[in-house]
Amino acid sequence: MEKKVEDILLEEGLLSQEQLKEALEESRVSNQKLERILTSKGWVKEEDINRVMASFAGVKTVNLDNYLIEPGVISTVPQESAHKYKLIPIYKTDKTLGVAMVNPTNVFIIDELQRKTNLLIEPFMASEAEIDRAITQYYGTASTVREIIASIDEKKLMEGEKLGEEAPIIKLVNLIIIQAVQERASDIHVEPEEKYLGLRYRIDGILHRRSSLPKLLQPAVISRLKIMAGLDIAEKRIPQDGRILMRVGNKEYDFRVSSNPVSHGENFVLRILDKSTLAFELETLGLDPFGLGRVKELTAKNYGIILVTGPTGSGKTTTLYCVLQKLNKETVNILTVEDPIEYELPLIRQTQVNPKAGLLFSSAMRAFLRQDPNIIMVGEIRDQETAELAVQAALTGHLVFSTLHTNDAPTSFNRLIDMGVEPFLITSSILGIIAQRLMRRVCEQCKEPYTATKANLEGLGLGDKVGQDIKFYQGKGCALCSQTGYKGRVGIYEVLKTSPKIQELVLHKATADEVRKVAVEEGMKTLRQLAIEKLLAGMTTIEEVVRVTQEV
Repeated sequence: MEKKVEDILLEEGLLSQEQLKEALEESRVSNQKLERILTSKGWVKEEDINRVMASFAGVKTVNLDNYLIEPGVISTVPQESAHKYKLIPIYKTDKTLGVAMVNPTNVFIIDELQRKTNLLIEPFMASEAEIDRAITQYYGTASTVREIIASIDEKKLMEGEKLGEEAPIIKLVNLIIIQAVQERASDIHVEPEEKYLGLRYRIDGILHRRSSLPKLLQPAVISRLKIMAGLDIAEKRIPQDGRILMRVGNKEYDFRVSSNPVSHGENFVLRILDKSTLAFELETLGLDPFGLGRVKELTAKNYGIILVTGPTGSGKTTTLYCVLQKLNKETVNILTVEDPIEYELPLIRQTQVNPKAGLLFSSAMRAFLRQDPNIIMVGEIRDQETAELAVQAALTGHLVFSTLHTNDAPTSFNRLIDMGVEPFLITSSILGIIAQRLMRRVCEQCKEPYTATKANLEGLGLGDKVGQDIKFYQGKGCALCSQTGYKGRVGIYEVLKTSPKIQELVLHKATADEVRKVAVEEGMKTLRQLAIEKLLAGMTTIEEVVRVTQEV
């Protein structure tokens, strides 16, 4: 005999026989659905009933309170249909429309939606209360930041006690986040100024000004962000850190939220991490064949230190994650200490730095050495103590990865010596150093060629190519790249292997220029050389080459 919803609820201990008997009798008399009676009496949670019903129907459940729906998706289904059938569209691809429904097994509704939208409908189950809230929140005439602002009754809003829970403010903050995701932003900056609340998105490493919100909305917007991130709304005097897990479209995003008190209020930065891009693969980084071969050679060692260097935002953490994923298997024990943990990697034990509790990079390293590790990753070497612990770990048979803030690979040796690490310890432990940068790619949609001038070529050290018809490319700006001429980024990686000659130079505290000269003789390509290769391949622009490599 086929099981019913109430049978599963009984089996899971969510409902008693007495409660079921009473509810069945009431359902017979009142002609109400059994599920509605169980939830109205508070005997069973609505999400538990939805979960069981969804398993019967073979569909997934969705929590709409953790979902941000794009305006373009909402427009695929009229508001009247959403109300009538108790549903709401949640994401759209080229051929599919995801729809949250109270009754995802109703084939008549699904057929009608497919006929009206010309899309394959993927049904999800959600509670009626969630769908009602979502319909109220997302449907309406306002679909841009400016339209939402114009629709807000500021006087009424300021009189409300729950500033961050007003529907227009919820819609406004959601749209700010949705637009940032659509524009491929890595960070959202919400910046209080004297007369307005500023908004900037970091796209491909560069900050771009977006909307400026009326100053009157600042308390409500800040309150909404704090509610979403689980921060203390009443605390405005000290920095706070929080986290928001949200789905936008059919992707899951992790927003790391940081607040900081400034002169005109609280400044907020939301770091956007796309959890759907967790397939970290070394081959996809963009290393040239020589650099990739060297990295594989270095990471095949059983012990020693490999450093990744570069400025903030140059992709060092991504490189380390790719390497760790390459080495990640059942037969090795990998431990990391990070600040913060950006992505969670399976099988790898990851530790978050916690200064308040006294958990620093150095103290974590000491603990790691008692945890039987094969591989250790330290988020950053900031001081002599951490550097010497990394050296100790390497010399006792561990493979150690870390990052350092230097302009290029050869300079890293001098940086460690300046920290107080003895040169003989450096030469006996450092296997190699990867220095990297990220350059913006020319937008493929609007790229156009132009011929380089003599000044262009000589400025890049390409004077020998004057007179040759070398074409460079630039983007003229289009809707796809938000009129910037760039879309996406490409990495350049300077890979230095610590050879006997370089070890001898480091022992005698040679300059970075002397180390660089020998490294180039031994095959290393400098960041400038690698950038020029990308330029000549039509991937980037002269301006990007100069901007990214001017200090190396």
